[in-house]
Amino acid sequence: MILVVRAVVVLVAFLFPALAESLVRHYKFNVVLKNTTRLCATKPIVTVNGKFPGPTLYAREDDTVVVRVVNHVQHNVTIHWHGVRQLQTGWADGPAYITQCPIQTGQSYIYNFTLTGQRGTLLWHGHINWLRATVHGAIVILPKRGVPYPFPKPDKEEIIILVVVLVAFLFPALAESLVRHYKFNVVLKNTTRLCATKPIVTVNGKFPGPTLYAREDDTVVVRVVNHVQHNVTIHWHGVRQLQTGWADGPAYITQCPIQTGQSYIYNFTLTGQRGTLLWHGHINWLRATVHGAIVILPKRGVPYPFPKPDKEEIIILGEWWKSDVETVINQAMQMGLAPNVSDAHTINGHPGPAPNCSSKGFTLHVESGKTYLLRLINAGLNEELFFKIAGHQVTIVEVDASYTKPFKTDTIFIGPGQTTNFLLTADQAIGKYLIAISPFMDTIVAVDNQTATGTLRYVDTPAFSPTSLTTLPAVNATPVTSRFMESLKSLNSEQYPAKVPLTVDHSLLFAIGIGVNPCATCLNGSRVVGDINNVSFVMPSTAVLQAHYYGINGVFTDDFPGNPPIPFNYTGTPPANLQTMNGTKVYKLPFNSTVQLVIQGTSIIAPESHPTHLHGFNFFVVGKGVGNFDPKNDTKTFNLVDPVERNTISVPTAGWTAIRFRADNPGVWFFHCHLEIHTTWGLKMAFLVEDGEGPNESLPPPPGDLPTC
Repeated sequence: MILVVRAVVVLVAFLFPALAESLVRHYKFNVVLKNTTRLCATKPIVTVNGKFPGPTLYAREDDTVVVRVVNHVQHNVTIHWHGVRQLQTGWADGPAYITQCPIQTGQSYIYNFTLTGQRGTLLWHGHINWLRATVHGAIVILPKRGVPYPFPKPDKEEIIILVVVLVAFLFPALAESLVRHYKFNVVLKNTTRLCATKPIVTVNGKFPGPTLYAREDDTVVVRVVNHVQHNVTIHWHGVRQLQTGWADGPAYITQCPIQTGQSYIYNFTLTGQRGTLLWHGHINWLRATVHGAIVILPKRGVPYPFPKPDKEEIIILGEWWKSDVETVINQAMQMGLAPNVSDAHTINGHPGPAPNCSSKGFTLHVESGKTYLLRLINAGLNEELFFKIAGHQVTIVEVDASYTKPFKTDTIFIGPGQTTNFLLTADQAIGKYLIAISPFMDTIVAVDNQTATGTLRYVDTPAFSPTSLTTLPAVNATPVTSRFMESLKSLNSEQYPAKVPLTVDHSLLFAIGIGVNPCATCLNGSRVVGDINNVSFVMPSTAVLQAHYYGINGVFTDDFPGNPPIPFNYTGTPPANLQTMNGTKVYKLPFNSTVQLVIQGTSIIAPESHPTHLHGFNFFVVGKGVGNFDPKNDTKTFNLVDPVERNTISVPTAGWTAIRFRADNPGVWFFHCHLEIHTTWGLKMAFLVEDGEGPNESLPPPPGDLPTC
């Protein structure tokens, strides 16, 4: 028995070496209302994290405890850590108006203290008015590891079970949500691609930028510091931002930009989300080089709903211009013409061999027989892409951080802003296999025809082995894109159900495309513009969300048309008048209302596939087709059982796509084509979701460091 005990003790110390020393324990206290039944009657009470009594803080002697308290109720709040010595940390003691002013509605405060020389049981509780009645919980301070209790040791040989229980029970933070802190320094970095060097805007000097790692329900705190001469914002593409609209990031929609020398803290929780997303700059064309991956792992102990991979890799697709990207778009806007296409596509920042430049490409190393989960991201600006690995089929298991029914394919179709997770098994002969990406465009619009390549290389491949090649789809291979999109279905399992709205409160039709407006300074006296329902969106000089929250007049109007003001044959002969109206208009939605939105492509000037993105929500793609949407017949074919769930969807060329979502997130949410040129031209609008009832259904006040315009 002694040998077993020693073995377990060594195992615990080996697997959790940090537990043997002082640790920093992070907790998050959300102060919320919770309907609670006692004595056969129900009433709303103030709680921490919806629990009564509240959560227990576990730590050891000399540990540091960091608790972020966020006030979501209409009462002022403070927390007192009853009995904690607070040596040199009096600011964290908590009694209202004694050591601190209270935490007001929508505000937060971080209590930070060390349990110096203390062990045993204490408590925490509210310390303002009578809040303590329901806002309270235990503090358990264990002795330092290896220090026994000063009372008789139990006689039974059950210490192994107790050790196992103690690790799981006394340290629940190891299994529950954490606060993940990151710092993004936006800096210039001289970077060489296509045998030429230029300064580019980066995060932390990296291209692509750093990956954010977290787990479902974790809170992510990112401090962004702007060291460049450009204004900056960061968008966390696909993050739901439930009640954290101030952290969404699109410039002049939810915030004013972070100016040179300034900083802003983005703070959001990954509520109910798991999978692969991306972050990117969301002002001008900053996204070209300011982007990176977001990897959200399942909760600890929760498996993937597919075979566990042996290893995971991230693959980010992008575009590269030899010229300065902002100069490219600024010159195009001044002349009223389309901008130059990119000079190359990139795979993890590298274009691979190109004409007149034998640059090195990305290499993915694999071992025979092993299975890899590859997280594929299209961070490019203006092109939908085909992705293919020579000689290998892959199994799609997730798109846009939503699990799918698995299906096999040899070609992936992925638009800007979309993500696709797939399993690849290294089941071919040892050797090198080409990884290749190429553009999709089934109309007359110019694209960058340069194919970017990388290499999948098996371990033990002999030097100078030839590379197995592959044939990519034709640039206009519409059937390949249709087959891929139609194969995507929600997993719709008991654990991950597809909660498709079956009733519709708002039925909308958005005709999207381009038009032509007068421009006195442009080359031909006119410029191409983008529009939705004949409205070209004009970016304001004050953020729309701020104007909404503070009631600032003159920034936007809430009269965005839910249907085209003048219906026409959207995919047939275009109307004679191609001019649009300009405006900063939003469409207002009551909280928790259900929306069906049919996104109808048009044939004005040139029909084109449009990857459209909705901020703040996931939506279900219930139908798609070519030609004009027929509300009488097309709705009969809608998939309301297991439609794919996404945040970005391609609307087929001269066709339509129907989506449904529930407006359960108060705030202002951008909707736009994710082809950056179309966004620049005005193919964008915003939904304004009104507050519901009470603080849990309302937009909190903005953080104190929200940038000013």
